[in-house]
Amino acid sequence: MESRKPVVSMRNITKTFGPVRANDDVSLDVYGGEILALLGENGSGKTTLMNMLSGIYTPDSGTILINGEVAEIRSPRDAFSYGIGMVYQHFKLVDVLTAAENIVLGHEEKGRLNLKAAAEKIRTICQAYGFDVDPDQKIYTMSVSQKQTVEIVKVLYRGANILILDEPTAVLTPQETEKLFRVLRNMRDAGKTVIIITHKMREVEELSDRVAVLRAGRYIGDMETKKTNAQEMTNMMVGRQVTLNIERPAPVNPKPRLKVDGLTVRTGDGILRLDDVCFTANSGEILGVAGISGSGQKELLEAIAGLQKTERGKVTYIEDNGKMDELIGRDPLEIASMGVTLAFVPEDRLGMGLVGDMDLTDNMMLRSYRKGRSIFTNRTDPRTLAEKVVKDLEVSAASISEPVRRLSGGNVQKILVGREISSAPTVLLTAYAVRGLDINSSYTIYHLINEQKKRGVAVVYVGEDLDVMLELCDRILVLCGGRVSGIVDADKTTKNEIGLMMTELREDEDDYD
Repeated sequence: MESRKPVVSMRNITKTFGPVRANDDVSLDVYGGEILALLGENGSGKTTLMNMLSGIYTPDSGTILINGEVAEIRSPRDAFSYGIGMVYQHFKLVDVLTAAENIVLGHEEKGRLNLKAAAEKIRTICQAYGFDVDPDQKIYTMSVSQKQTVEIVKVLYRGANILILDEPTAVLTPQETEKLFRVLRNMRDAGKTVIIITHKMREVEELSDRVAVLRAGRYIGDMETKKTNAQEMTNMMVGRQVTLNIERPAPVNPKPRLKVDGLTVRTGDGILRLDDVCFTANSGEILGVAGISGSGQKELLEAIAGLQKTERGKVTYIEDNGKMDELIGRDPLEIASMGVTLAFVPEDRLGMGLVGDMDLTDNMMLRSYRKGRSIFTNRTDPRTLAEKVVKDLEVSAASISEPVRRLSGGNVQKILVGREISSAPTVLLTAYAVRGLDINSSYTIYHLINEQKKRGVAVVYVGEDLDVMLELCDRILVLCGGRVSGIVDADKTTKNEIGLMMTELREDEDDYD
């Protein structure tokens, strides 16, 4: 590898945001015809570094060389002129337009726009690398994986030879992930360069040729993937020995705690989100909820927590003495006044869970302020809790007086999960509790969730990583299009089986090779 010339050389790159040094004198080489995995904990500077390569940010100091020549990259348009394109986790597509219209949107070509010729060029790109895209299909009719494919084809259409993917498999089924990997390998074999930012170590081992590690904004080193393993890579990211082990203690005396029967939810514009959902969550058990993005996971948790109107169905809370309380029709405050403690970690952290302009102490107080009877708020307990969460979860914050909006996404996540778990719930509803978290932080959260399970809490865990779900959960409920396609024991199923259930396919019905 040393004999090849790098297609990208980043030399002594430094980038600061106020007092935070996101990248500190980073030097990194990337080669043609390779898949490079860029690894690091939350706040290590991975995305910032790639945002400078793709023209979103400009370095405070340092040099970027493309094929040995100094490059001035001050915008995404500049990046495209050097053959660099980035596909973000959150897609930037216009739903009412077709795939072809989205792909050519904003792309400057000589002469009048010829959509027919553009569609033919798109088909040629798809045939070359194994993509499956219909140029005439509207975006709003596409699955998540199809939308991602359009984003990738969009940057290839613009001539990208260096492709950056941010968390590319976050919302894909195992089958869709494998299909994406085949395409990325085809691109690599054709001489393209692929850089992936991901926290999924199994995928790093399966897909990448080389890994590069950042820690606290600094470049630590790189290695060939085939010569390392997940444990070594994680230790390198964290800077110390880390235990990568998710325990799954057997449920002790599990009893029905939450019974959902015939739950149906329809949005204000008439779209059916949940259709006759039925299941029971037991105390001292972790019930996983799997499904492709938009299958009703969000609406399910919000309906239970009193945050979502329901069309019909029941959600019954069962106390230790067998007394049953109906939760449907009550708001969160009424549910709490009944003595029912629901801790809800929502998908939208700052939109529903935390207030960005408030500091850590005030955000803790959002959970506890109703406990006091004085007209004055008690800040002592929330401050103590904030300090404990910062210490236990290793939150990177200047102080507990720092506004939450200044924290990285991973640290915002830690604050929210820590606050909700601290409320000593009897039912813990978590939506993507580790989304965007690095592997070390994720294992901290898994440990906290398991501690709740040991205390007899009924945990409902909505997640994306099926490998983790199979290790962490006792049972897994699979949603497909708002309906329950099955409930399986985690230790008696496979990732492939769950993936097929997520798309309502079965082993005897599918046509996979």
